[in-house]
Amino acid sequence: MDTIIIAYWTQTGNTKAMAEAVGEGVETAGKKADVRHISEVSMDRLREAQAFALGCPAMGAEVLEEGEMEPFVMEVEGFAQGKRIGLFGSYGWGDGQWMRDWEDRMKAAGAVLVGREGVIASEAPDGDALEQCRALGRELASL
Repeated sequence: MDTIIIAYWTQTGNTKAMAEAVGEGVETAGKKADVRHISEVSMDRLREAQAFALGCPAMGAEVLEEGEMEPFVMEVEGFAQGKRIGLFGSYGWGDGQWMRDWEDRMKAAGAVLVGREGVIASEAPDGDALEQCRALGRELASL
């Protein structure tokens, strides 16, 4: 597993910045990062990966983006058993419930979450959030 896929959906660019930081962490740890918007991700490659990261901001009433990301995550749930998955994303309101719900879904699908919890940032990620993303990338690369 020399390449770690970091798949994300973004509206304002905040989650993309987080995805890029996860990728920096992967590369710092000596692996190749493949950072892509979910529309560019090969589901076959993701299915073959033992570890990867998914990023999405909170939308609406603290849910995943429903047009593209929700169907993507539903497909991932079908093969998540035993996969090591890191989650990340930004939010502008609420308290991060969308991430807790997402974590629960991935665990229920049999995934092993990388890190104790998903990395979240309020609005644009600050230095601390970006460092948490880099740490997530390093942990993914160490698996």
